[in-house]
Amino acid sequence: MKYLIVLGDGMADEAMETLGGKSPMQVAFTPCMDRLAREGRCGRLITVPEGFPPGSEIANLSLLGYDVSKQFEGRGSLEAASMGIDVSEGYMAARCNLICIQDAKIKNHSAGHISTSEAGELIDFLNKELGSEDLVFHTGVSYRHLLLLKGGNKELDCTPPHDVSGTAFAEVLPRAVHPRAEQTARLLRELILRSQEILPAHPVNLARKARGLDTANSIWPWSPGYRPAMLPLREKYPIRSGSVISAVDLIKGTGVYAGLEPIEVPGATGLYDTNYEGKAQAAIDELKKKDFVFLHVEASDEASHEGNVDLKIRTIEYLDQRLIRPILEEISTWDEAVTIAVLPDHPTYCRTKTHAAEAVPFLIYRSDAGSAQARPTKGPDSFFSPGPDILEPSGKLFVPDAVQVFDEFSVREGFYGTLQGEEFIRAFFGLSTKADP
Repeated sequence: MKYLIVLGDGMADEAMETLGGKSPMQVAFTPCMDRLAREGRCGRLITVPEGFPPGSEIANLSLLGYDVSKQFEGRGSLEAASMGIDVSEGYMAARCNLICIQDAKIKNHSAGHISTSEAGELIDFLNKELGSEDLVFHTGVSYRHLLLLKGGNKELDCTPPHDVSGTAFAEVLPRAVHPRAEQTARLLRELILRSQEILPAHPVNLARKARGLDTANSIWPWSPGYRPAMLPLREKYPIRSGSVISAVDLIKGTGVYAGLEPIEVPGATGLYDTNYEGKAQAAIDELKKKDFVFLHVEASDEASHEGNVDLKIRTIEYLDQRLIRPILEEISTWDEAVTIAVLPDHPTYCRTKTHAAEAVPFLIYRSDAGSAQARPTKGPDSFFSPGPDILEPSGKLFVPDAVQVFDEFSVREGFYGTLQGEEFIRAFFGLSTKADP
């Protein structure tokens, strides 16, 4: 059995008046996802435990079966793993955005989706001006970077900038939640203010301003933590090997700690213009060699943070037609059974441009082993041709439920009901859950 998770980041949303009371997932043309739902089983998954913020760092760890109350150590340390940076004992890692401030308010969390090459020049400059042996900035992708601080204390309240666009930055500066973290909080505030003094005049920002683009005129550290202790997935579930495919350091780093090999795809951007076909081919190639692939696409989340409903619908359709469809066409020719799950990590509402902690829809589909001989015509329809009874890895019969289309509302009638914690990943790998009879 091969296993594939397709993660459409932030794909879930809410019903909108502008869409006739429907969500973007309901409006989008998604025949492949709908067919998978119709031939599989569906449910809802609580990916954000009570008391945690609805960030991708929490949601992805949770859906992979990790106990975030014990194993979450901040987004920065996860991204450091993707970047090949060791978070040694005594160091704190924090995600560090390049953001755009306008009229003393956070205009956007991404400095207008600054390019990695431009950002790299700015990060080098920040290290020269603000860095030291104990404080180092590391270049990531686009606006997403890393701050490594020796002796830092993570007991901080650091607001994610994508949650507070339009807010006066002074109202959401880092603060200590315990007196012993006050020195760290003070240092982070000083770094933010100092960056706002020196970044606007940098040639990269002057050139961006001349072209009418948003400038990267401030840093914004958030989600601090230390090195996490996570068991590889192969030590918990019935797989021996796996890969993670993503343009986002957070997801790649999570995969590294989970024992997955990060796979680079040329042209993968984390935006709507990402290389969907390249990611699909990478997933196919990795599934031929490995037991498990975690395939992540960021595009819908970024469209939601921009409040762009039409773009979000388009990214969902791209996921269906340009990524899922070619994967199904390929595995329709395989003799080996494949389990596929499709889901978002959390909802991201276009109305608020922020993440939400609501349960997300998911589907789990299992193909039948040895069915390729009965399907001479290659294509997505042949993938779903009738075959022998499909079994769970446990040997139990896998019977589809009554869900006919895949969206936030239809799955409420699904076989699995509402799962949480480790229940989804156990169901995905065919292990027992509360949904079992």
